[in-house]
Amino acid sequence: MTTSSDVIDDAPEADGDTPLPSATLGGERKRSIEQITLLLFITVPFLAVLAAVPLAWGWGVSWLDLGLLVFFYYLGCHGITIGFHRYFTHGSFKAKRPLRIALAIAGSMAVEGPLVRWVADHRKHHKFSDAEGDPHSPWRFGETVPALMKGLWWAHIGWMFDEEQTPQEKYAPDLIKDSALRTISRQFLLWAGLSLALPALIGGLVTMSWWGAFTGFFWGSLVRVALLHHVTWSINSICHAVGKRPFKSRDRSGNVWWLAVLSCGESWHNLHHAEPTSARHGVERWQVDSSARLIRWFEKFGWAYDVRWPSRSRIDSRRIKAGKDAPREAETAEAA
Repeated sequence: MTTSSDVIDDAPEADGDTPLPSATLGGERKRSIEQITLLLFITVPFLAVLAAVPLAWGWGVSWLDLGLLVFFYYLGCHGITIGFHRYFTHGSFKAKRPLRIALAIAGSMAVEGPLVRWVADHRKHHKFSDAEGDPHSPWRFGETVPALMKGLWWAHIGWMFDEEQTPQEKYAPDLIKDSALRTISRQFLLWAGLSLALPALIGGLVTMSWWGAFTGFFWGSLVRVALLHHVTWSINSICHAVGKRPFKSRDRSGNVWWLAVLSCGESWHNLHHAEPTSARHGVERWQVDSSARLIRWFEKFGWAYDVRWPSRSRIDSRRIKAGKDAPREAETAEAA
């Protein structure tokens, strides 16, 4: 069982000692300008996805455009999964300062909100997972089919438009005290803008044309952001409504295999809620978890250390029904 103090204590250590008023990091209520900006960040990429099929059918899509889409998708995805989630939220490993800064920037380029706010929301989610107080549980309105449909919408998108915000000084004091991370969080719009501009710049320079810049922006920025947003939001909605639950957890988190590759391993969600600080979420040999693989590489290069790899005994102790073959199925650190 994960408590608020457990989640915060498991976070990475901060370097600075000067707290910043939470109002400068977004505050505890969304202002009108924030609501409008959020709406634009959600609707414009979504409209691009709707236009993607006829655009690809009529004009085609180049390998350069696909390459930009895939590269920036997985850059932002791993920035969120390794950086914002496993490192900054749960302290699944310790990182040298250059890696820490790189992860904060890469996560910001996913265009999912400022670092401090993202971490505070997720720590609160773990404290109250699928119970009263959870910012985005799909079971918020009840268990009937109509209530679940309403709850899925809330968990997927609706909760982000709630005016009340998670108290950041309560749930992310370690990040607020780190001057570099505090600055990156406050500069979210800068990093988001850079994330949207780079595919257009690269597309234009490679093709030496405005059309190349446009298609680079369309596929590498708009379509990419929309896809990544909905995959990330699906962890909040789908993975708390359906999926297999082989491990003991106090909520309804489930494993959804068909989201594993797109979510960089985050959809092995049941184990994550059973062991929130584990650096690896997919613990079976066949469970793809690219985030864990990259953390392993960071460890080998000496950029990450004290990594919390799940041990076989620890995983088996979390199983709801540990059959005689369970010990052979569980993965250890060496398989990460």
